[in-house]
Formats: sequence, C-alpha cells, structure tokens
Amino acid sequence: MATSKPMRFLADNATAAAVREGLSATPKRLPSWLFYDEAGSALFEHITELPEYYLTRTERAIFEAYAGEMLQAAGPSLTLVELGAGTATKTCVLIEELLQRQPRALFYPIDVSPSALQEAGKQLARQFPQLRVNPIVADYTGGVDALTRITGRKLVLYIGSSIGNFEPSQAVGILRRIRRSLRAGDALLLGTDFAKSLKVLLPAYNDAQGVTAAFNKNILARLNRELDADFNVDAFQHLAIWNKPCSRMEMHLESVCAQQAFLPMLDMDVTFAAGERIHTENSYKYTMEMVETILRESGFKLETTWQDRQKWFGVHLARV
Repeated sequence: MATSKPMRFLADNATAAAVREGLSATPKRLPSWLFYDEAGSALFEHITELPEYYLTRTERAIFEAYAGEMLQAAGPSLTLVELGAGTATKTCVLIEELLQRQPRALFYPIDVSPSALQEAGKQLARQFPQLRVNPIVADYTGGVDALTRITGRKLVLYIGSSIGNFEPSQAVGILRRIRRSLRAGDALLLGTDFAKSLKVLLPAYNDAQGVTAAFNKNILARLNRELDADFNVDAFQHLAIWNKPCSRMEMHLESVCAQQAFLPMLDMDVTFAAGERIHTENSYKYTMEMVETILRESGFKLETTWQDRQKWFGVHLARV
C-alpha cells in the first residue's frame, strides 16, 4: 500500500477483463486498483490512521520539517502539479509554505476520480483563498498531455510512495512519460518508502485490528457486488509477506480450503486448492541506489533527498 490511493478506477468492461486475466493466470492475481471502491477507500483511510502504518505520518513529518527547503530548491514562481492527488489533503503542508513565498499560486491536482477532485477543490478553496485550483481528470500513468500546456516553472508532486506499487520497469515508464511533458527547470518531488526492519514492515501490512485484512478481502467482496460472483470471503486469509530478493512487501489472499467460485457475468468458474493464493499487491521498498536508478533511467537528475531521522522514508527532488 502507498500513503495515497492508486490513481485509477476503470470501466466495468476493463474490470471484467482484468479479473478474467488475473484469475486465469498461474499463480492467480488481481490488480491492486480493485481495492478502491467506496468500501475499500474507507478502509484505506482507516489504515493510514493505524499506529502500525508509519508511512503517512512519516512522510508528513518530512514535509513539515523541510517544506521550505524543498520549495527553495525547486525554484521561484512555482506552479504545483500533483499526480494521483485524490482529495489532496496530504499536500496542504507544501501549499501553505508556498503561499508564504508567493502571494498567489496555481495548483493542478490530477486524478481519475472527478468526485475526489471536486472535494479537493472545495476544501482547498476554503483553506487557501489565494490558491487557484485547476483539476485535471486523467490517468497519469499514460502521461498527461495537459502538462505541456501549463506555463511557468512546475513542481510535480508524486508523493505517498505510490511509485512503490509498480514494478521497477513500469515505474521508469511512468516517470519517463511525465518527463517528456516537462521543460528545462521543472522539477519532480518523489516520495519513496525505504527498506527497513521487518519488525516495522510486517505490522504495517498486517495490523492488530485486522483492518488491512478486511481491506485485502474487500477485493473479493467487490467482485461479489459488481460481478455477481459468489466468493466465500471468509474462506480466504490475508497474508503479508516480505520478498527480500525483490525488496517488496506483498499482499496475498490464501484459500483456507479447496473451494470454487463462480462469476456469472464472466461465465467463469475459478477453482482453488487449499493453500492456493491470489496475489493482490506489491509495495516496493526502495534503497537509494534503486531511487537513483529509476530517476536516471527516466531522464531525471536527482538533486536532493530529505529523510526522517530513522531513514524510513525519503522525499527526493529531481530536475528535468
């Protein structure tokens, strides 16, 4: 999981196609964006407030400590752009600092959810009347053409460790497409979660209250609701696993018995052996070498990194 929700909800036909492909694969898998229906989004918000889930509060603490340095390093007369902004609540620290440096500012939150962007606009208008908010409804993973039409010096925020939900090659592709939409002098502020002790990592993805387990299982409940499937949600258990060779946390749903599910809208039967798993999410935990590699390969130049005292999380300024 990232500290902000992933960026896309797809149409029903694309959902059906992704489910068919994933549940026909060996091993079985489901894309993590299926987590985020209304119920899943509420569960994720709960997760970000759990004592075990360090990511949200750690990144926010970095912004609170270093927002001024970040904006100073990015340059004068900035326009902010945020990828996968959602309601943009986590961006307020930077916006407040920016408005202390310049009397007015432009903010372009980018998300595929019009309702989230509408809520962001309302909240930010109340909190920052001198901020002009221009929402863009788009899936940023394929690039955002509108970025080329934004004048002035841009600071693109890709925070919340959202990059960690993608395979490294996919992450490079996303950053490369964003890079092509920027001009000389523009900058990227990238948030990444770092590899750390399993005593910290494992509870963050398997909390004592079982909220993360409910969040993971909700993906099957969503298929029951939207595709009229008949998954026995209680016959699956949540697993959070550290994959050391890949430097990532993985979430799986493991069948506790031999069972079968039917998805009538797909005319599809899915059989599970006892102990068989569905892979639902990866969350890559970066090293500085990994950060430097994806930025270099995507055409950015890393300039500065800010970390918390424990070095659990990093926010990196990279230049076009």
